[in-house]
Amino acid sequence: MSNLKIYLDKDINQDLIKSKKIAIIGFGSQGYGQSMNLKDSGCDVVLGLRLGGKSDVKAKDYGFKTMAIEDAVKWADIVQILIPDEIQAQVYEEQIKPNMRKGQYLMFSHGFNIHYKKIVAPEDVNVIMVAPKGPGHTVRSEYKIGRGVPSLIAVYQDPTGDSKEVALSYASAIGAGRAGIIETTFKEETETDLFGEQAVICGGVSALIKTGFEVLVDAGYSPYMAYFEVLHEMKLLVDLINQGGLADMRYSISNTAEYGDMTRGPKVIGKESRNAMKELLKDIQSGAFADEFMNEMKSGCKNFNKLRQENADHLIEKVGQEIRSSFVWGNNDKIIDRNKN
Repeated sequence: MSNLKIYLDKDINQDLIKSKKIAIIGFGSQGYGQSMNLKDSGCDVVLGLRLGGKSDVKAKDYGFKTMAIEDAVKWADIVQILIPDEIQAQVYEEQIKPNMRKGQYLMFSHGFNIHYKKIVAPEDVNVIMVAPKGPGHTVRSEYKIGRGVPSLIAVYQDPTGDSKEVALSYASAIGAGRAGIIETTFKEETETDLFGEQAVICGGVSALIKTGFEVLVDAGYSPYMAYFEVLHEMKLLVDLINQGGLADMRYSISNTAEYGDMTRGPKVIGKESRNAMKELLKDIQSGAFADEFMNEMKSGCKNFNKLRQENADHLIEKVGQEIRSSFVWGNNDKIIDRNKN
């Protein structure tokens, strides 16, 4: 195992980013979280948006100056692209690339478009990444309480020779230096991120929760009890795992739960699941998943929208909504307010 270097605020020139003009392209989850934190850290930030659109209105409500994307790119030293992966390449070709100049910094929070060469930047432009390991709303909520979300940085092109220092300074300004910053590569970030999303933290966990819920309900148990046992408690245990690894989670649960965990868990996630994960990883490494995803987006999202609707209609969502709406737990200080952020 290689030595791990973690950068903290004390290791970083925090003033460097304040000398740069930053254009954030997009005001979704990451756009919201990063731009708000940058502003509060004293950085010079504008939002590059479709003027008059919903994001433009929201950004102005938060006191941001907004510009058309083309004008924001001309104005900025750093162009941070935080619009969805599937539209980045088109926006880049039509509105960003024609307005870029030598020595600018083209920044991303996910390596997808650079790694799979959907975007190919000019050789005289720096290409860097600052990737918070959490949703944008969490990037913001953690910053507001004096903490931060750990982040990755990577450098793909470095014609000016200071790209790493700029990436570290930017990461510090969004709060990551309070938690820890690790250097990686665009390839490693992209492939491990997609794998984690598909096999474990999104796809794997979602499928596990829904399947467990269905097995209990099909066996005649109350859907409300099933919801609490397979979904609600998940967050409580994940908090323990996040803070102290699997060991702390096992330290906290009962002996019965720990024994059941270690003896029955491998029966659920066994050889078949491991082989499926390996196949997912192959598709990610070859670019097959990236091409499938981009083709789905370009062809009107018919399958994507069908899957969204099927999942929205699942009994676990209806039961969960009923429970959460009448339950004190988690209803105060919500991280996400869809009308505002």
